[in-house]
Amino acid sequence: MPATVYIVIYSLYGHIYTLAQEVQKGLEASGVTTKLFQVAETLSDDVLQKMHAPPKPAIPVIKVDELTEPDGIIFGIPTRFGTMPAQIKALLDATGKLWATGALSGKFAGTFFSTASQHGGQETTALTTVTYFAHHAMIYVPFGFANAHLFDNTEVIGGSAYGAGTIANGDGSRAVSDKEKEIAKNQGENFGKVVATFVNGRSTL
Repeated sequence: MPATVYIVIYSLYGHIYTLAQEVQKGLEASGVTTKLFQVAETLSDDVLQKMHAPPKPAIPVIKVDELTEPDGIIFGIPTRFGTMPAQIKALLDATGKLWATGALSGKFAGTFFSTASQHGGQETTALTTVTYFAHHAMIYVPFGFANAHLFDNTEVIGGSAYGAGTIANGDGSRAVSDKEKEIAKNQGENFGKVVATFVNGRSTL
């Protein structure tokens, strides 16, 4: 049976969704079964309209209990002041029952990001998200510097050792670059290989 990975995102201006689609391509290239979800929105329609947010992608909203289904989960997280936004936190804060029962223990976890600026906190967002993974005894899989574009200083490129990323500008006006897309696809493929290797090995025991 192939391994399963869920991609769980919050995307205000669409940057995280774009990265998620590339991550999904990489996961599928590694032979992993994937599903793409978004978290519930907490902002009102009036606020979203004033922020000029585009319509949400046509993907299902994740339910807390659905987090127990896959072998691994990659979270797509736009940064707010160097940490996760309230929408992602609301989902993770609702996992108390899963923590109490150990339902997420041993599952793999990964992260990717979007920030307004190069110094917007992609790494601090990863580090403050890892605390949830630790409490759930999930296995965090960083990306490392597995893609050569992360060494490229000739242009603005999001991402770090903790996962793929993009720089969106405060108003969301900068599009995800081709290099950022390549990094995201690479992360998906690498993450998928890790999960698939573990699941296939476990299935033979």
